[in-house]
Formats: sequence, structure tokens, C-alpha cells
Amino acid sequence: MISLAEAQRRILDAVAPLAPAPVPLATARGLVLAEDVVANERVPPFANTAMDGYAVRAADVAGASEQAAVRLRVVGEIAAGVAPSREVGAGEAIRIMTGAPMPPGADAIVIVEHTNAVDGAVDVFAPAAPGDHVRPAGGDLEPGQQVFEAGTVLSPAHLGVLASLDVAEVRCHPRPRVGVCSTGDELVAAGPLAPGRIRDSNRPMLLAVLEEAGCTPVDYGIAPDDEAVLRSTVVRALDECDALVTSGAVSMGDYDFVKVVLAQLAAERAGSVSEWMQIAIKPAKPLAFAAIGGVPVFGLPGNPVSSRVSFELLARPALRRLAGRVDVLPEPVIAVAASPLTRRADGRVHFDRVRVRYQDGGYVCERAGVQASNVLSGMAAATGLAILDDGEGVGAGERVPVLLLG
Repeated sequence: MISLAEAQRRILDAVAPLAPAPVPLATARGLVLAEDVVANERVPPFANTAMDGYAVRAADVAGASEQAAVRLRVVGEIAAGVAPSREVGAGEAIRIMTGAPMPPGADAIVIVEHTNAVDGAVDVFAPAAPGDHVRPAGGDLEPGQQVFEAGTVLSPAHLGVLASLDVAEVRCHPRPRVGVCSTGDELVAAGPLAPGRIRDSNRPMLLAVLEEAGCTPVDYGIAPDDEAVLRSTVVRALDECDALVTSGAVSMGDYDFVKVVLAQLAAERAGSVSEWMQIAIKPAKPLAFAAIGGVPVFGLPGNPVSSRVSFELLARPALRRLAGRVDVLPEPVIAVAASPLTRRADGRVHFDRVRVRYQDGGYVCERAGVQASNVLSGMAAATGLAILDDGEGVGAGERVPVLLLG
């Protein structure tokens, strides 16, 4: 067996980010920038008011107070989206709405709460200093300023900033297109079950988790325990996708063809690699991995919990690298065990499915249901994976590292 860290290293060494391409801003959320973005204009483009009120000369209202109001002549009104038509002179004010451009001559805003309109004039009950409630031109961004650097994962707020700069498209690493295929004669997609048959739960689960991970999932259905059919499915996925995830047929049985097919295809295509790993973890010990013509393939175990845990620990980091992410490996948080998380020493690191909650300033965890690798309901109830090093586990009240899910 090899360590989890060694398995992750071998996989990540074989995976490279997808080539960047221009992407419309409207579809760029969640993608990774492939180049720096530099501002080409000011944001905001003009000085404007942050509040409803009156644009004034600060010197005119320096002595204003509740006891000694300053009366100014109102010489106009400016709404947002309207350019000023005149200057503010001494003893004058212009009624102004939030976001409207500052008129020439004015250097401050008196908020409306500190005023009282009186017959073409306004009484001001509080002083103002130059710049009060004024958003300066370029206060957010100046031309030539770096806005975002390559490697930034674009959130909705990032897209808003880019839209404010009139950026219509950005150069990003594309969203990985990832195929999913379940294997096994025992599997059916839906409907009544004949003796010895079970419904395919891994494929719907993996399709959903890929979408949640920001990938574009592609369903390749169920491949029977037939080497030729499996090979045909894998070849089609290699031609159509950026990565492929299969489940089942990666152990040591006579019908476990995934590792056989991957080894054959890797041998036929220059620069490809294929490896069958036994990893010192529980669940998810076996993994078939290949990078064929630059397309990574992850042969996950067939047991549902093993399949999901294997995806989190081994496939997800590689898919993050494929998408251009630099933060690829999961970072655990430290939680306190609400009850004992016991285990037996077996030379492997255990990943127990746990419920995690935030309580009194820290994380607390406890086991989520039965821990057997075929019991998917426990996985569904879990919000984290507790990392239990080889040994006897941890007792109640002890600290344990946990990988958060979702």
C-alpha cells in the first residue's frame, strides 16, 4: 500500500490545467482567471454623492448647528444619471440624490437628515467637512491598477467589478467537462429489481457532486462487465471530455476490467500513464488512475461510500487543478469529538463520516450513522470526514482534524 499523500502526488503530477480561453462574463462565475486584469478607466468615473442631501461648499456650513442653522439658497436638483447644469456658488446648495455626480463648486454633502427645506432655501443644522459623503472619481479603481490577479476564482462580486470596467469577456481556464460511468452487470438505473440486481446510486451521486464542484458532468450510463463495451465507453469519453470518473471494477476480481482497459489505452497512446493503486486509507483503498492523452481517468471503488470518499480525496483535487485552481488539496479544520471515535489499528488512516456543527466558537463532530462502506445513508447524513490516524482513535472531548463536505 502507498500513503494518501503519495497517491495524491502521483495523480497531481499527471494533471495540468486546461488551456485558457476567452469566456463571456455572463458564464464566468466559478472559473479561474488565467491572466491578470488591469483597470483601463476610473471607477467610479466621476465624483458622486454617497447619500441623499445637499451639495454645498463646506466653508458655508462650517458653523452650522442645531442652535444656529445656516440658510442656503437652493439653486437646483440633480438626480442619479443627470449631469450637473450649473455650479454651486457661495451661499448656495443643490438638492442631490445618491449616486448623482457632484456639481462644480461643491466639495461636501450635507445629508438630508441634517436639513430642513424652507421656500426655495434649506436650513442646515450640522457642519460639513470637505469630502463628507463624497465618493471621489477613481475611489475604487484607477487606470493601470491591477484589479485581479491570475488564479482568482471568479465570484459574483468579481463579475460585478469587471462589469463596472466594461469587461465583456475574460480569459479563464474552462469549466472541466467530466464524464461519469458506472460499471457492473448487477446495476440497473431504475425500476423493479430482479434477483441479484441493485440500483445504481454512484452515478447520480457523482454527477451531482461534479456539478456542485463547478464541473460540467456528462452521463455515460452503466457499462456491463464486458471488456469491449467498457473500452468503447472509455474511448468515447476520452474523445469528448476533459476527465472521466468511473465507479466499480477496480479491485482484484475476474470481472474488474477498468484497470485492464486503462492500462491497454495508456500503452497505445504516447505520453500516457496508468496505475492501479492500493492506498492506506479506509474506506476507498483501491483506485485505478490513468492520464491518457492528457485526459485523467479516475476508477473509483464500487462501494458507494468508498466511491464518494475516493472522489473527495483523490479526484476532486485533480479536477481543481484541471480547472486552474492552485488550492487543490483539502484543508482540514480542527473539531472536538462529541463522543468517542474509536477504531482498530490496521496500518491505514480512517475517514469516518461525521456530522459537524459550529458551537461555542469551534467545531464539534460526531459519527453520522453506520460507518460501513456500503451504507450510503450515513454518508448522506455526514457533513465532514474525521481523519483518524492509525491507532485506537480519539476519545470524547479530544481534538480531531475534519475535512468539511459541501
